[in-house]
Amino acid sequence: MPATHHLHDTPDLFALSEIQGPVLRPGDDGYAEEVTGFNLAALHTPDVVVGAIDAADVAAAMRWATATGTPVAVQATGHGANFPMDRGLLISTARMTDVRIDPARRTATISAGAKGRHVLDAAAPHGLAALTGTSTGAGMIGYTIGGGLPLLGRTYGFATDHVRSFQVVTPDGTLHETDAVQDPELFWALRGGKGNVGIVTQLVCDLLPLSRLLGGGIYCPGDHAKALLTTWADWTRTVPPEMCSAFTLLRLPPISQIPEPLRGGFWARVAIAWTGNPEDGERLLAPLRAAAPVAVDTVEEMDYAALDRIHMAPQDPLPARESSLLLRDLSPDAIRTFLDQVGPQAPDCPLLLVEIGHMGGALSRPAPAEDAICARDATYFLEAVGVLEAAPAAEAIERATRALHAAMTPYSTGRTFVNVHGTPGDEEDRARAWTPEVYAHLRHAKSTYDPSNLLRFGHTVAPAA
Repeated sequence: MPATHHLHDTPDLFALSEIQGPVLRPGDDGYAEEVTGFNLAALHTPDVVVGAIDAADVAAAMRWATATGTPVAVQATGHGANFPMDRGLLISTARMTDVRIDPARRTATISAGAKGRHVLDAAAPHGLAALTGTSTGAGMIGYTIGGGLPLLGRTYGFATDHVRSFQVVTPDGTLHETDAVQDPELFWALRGGKGNVGIVTQLVCDLLPLSRLLGGGIYCPGDHAKALLTTWADWTRTVPPEMCSAFTLLRLPPISQIPEPLRGGFWARVAIAWTGNPEDGERLLAPLRAAAPVAVDTVEEMDYAALDRIHMAPQDPLPARESSLLLRDLSPDAIRTFLDQVGPQAPDCPLLLVEIGHMGGALSRPAPAEDAICARDATYFLEAVGVLEAAPAAEAIERATRALHAAMTPYSTGRTFVNVHGTPGDEEDRARAWTPEVYAHLRHAKSTYDPSNLLRFGHTVAPAA
C-alpha cells in the first residue's frame, strides 16, 4: 500500500494526509494526467485532486471538503464529463477497478472506477454478462446511477433495474450501505438521480446468463437514409423485445482508426443486437437489408463480451458535445423533420453521429422498486454527438444541435436522458431530465444528504429550500 502523504507545508490540506492515494495540486507531476478524462472538451482545473484507492480515501476526502466548504466532483473514466470543473476538489476513482463475481448468486460487486470492460471480462468465464452500454470503456458506476441505458435494454430493462445495493459516501464523509430496505430514500436517488446525493464507491448488481448474441451493423450510403429510416421505423413497431436496434447517421472522418471502406464516408446504419435464436434474428433483418443498397454488413454471431464491435463507438479520448431527446414516436412528419436537419439534404451538417435508438419493451415496464428514471414512457431515444476540434467547428456543432432539438421537440416527451443530456444549463434545462414530481423529490433528497450543495459539478440539482 502506498505511503500516506504528509502535507505539513500546506495547512489547509493537512486533513488529507490520511489518504493513501495521491493528493495533487496544479503544477505537481501527474496532475494533468489525473484530471483528464475521456471527453477532452471538459478540462478540469481543480485546486486539489485525490486519486482514491478505496472507500476510506473517498470518505476522508469528503470529510475534508465538508470541513472546508470545498465543492466536489468525482470522475472515473470521464465519459460523462460534460461540465469542466473550476477550482474545488476532484476525486478520481480510476484506481478502484476491483470486480468480484459470485457465480452461484449471479451477481457482480463492482468498484467505483471499474469500466464495463472490467465487468464483462470478469463475468464471461462464468457464462454471465452485465448490462453495459454501447461502449465498454465507460465507467459502470456513473453509467448506472444515471439510469444506465443498455445495449440490450429492450430485452432486460435499465441497468438500475438490476442493482441490489450501493455503497456510497455522502458529503458528510459517512459510508452508507443502502438497498430497497435499508435507507430506501438514498437508494431511490442513486437510481436515475445521477451524482446528487453522494459518491458511490461500490454496487452489487445481478448478472445475466448470456454469452452469445447476434450483433453488428447494416450500412447503406447516406443518400439512402430516408428509405432505410422509414423501413426501420415501421419495422420497430413489429419486432419482439429480444431485438434491440438503433438507426444512425454517421459522417466519418478520413482517419486510420476507422476501417475501410467506411473511412471518410457518410453512412446510414442500423445497429442490432438480438438475443434470440440467430436464424430467427437473420429472418427478422430481411426487410432492413432490402430497404436500400447495403455497402457493409457486419452482423454475425459473436461473444457478448465483443459487443463494442456493434456500434463501433470511439475508444480514444476526444473533445465531444453530446445531447439527447426522448421521443414519443417516429411519424412520417418526424422522419421528414429529422432528415431535413441532419440527412442528405443537410450536406454541411457538422455532427459526427446522430442516432435514434429503439426503446420500449422492458424499458417501458415499471421499475422493480421506485426510482428516479423518467424515460420509461419514451419509444425512441435521439442522441447527437459532435467533435469539437476547433472554435468554428464548436460553434457550428452548437447551432446544429440546438436546431435539431428545436425541430424534434414537437415529437418528444419533453425530457432528456440525464447520462447524455450534454452540458447542463440553468435550472430549467437541468430539470428536463426528470418529471416535475421526480425533480422535486430529487431536490428534497439533495437537501437531506447534501444541504450545502458540495456536489454541484455536472448534472446536479440544487437542494430544496
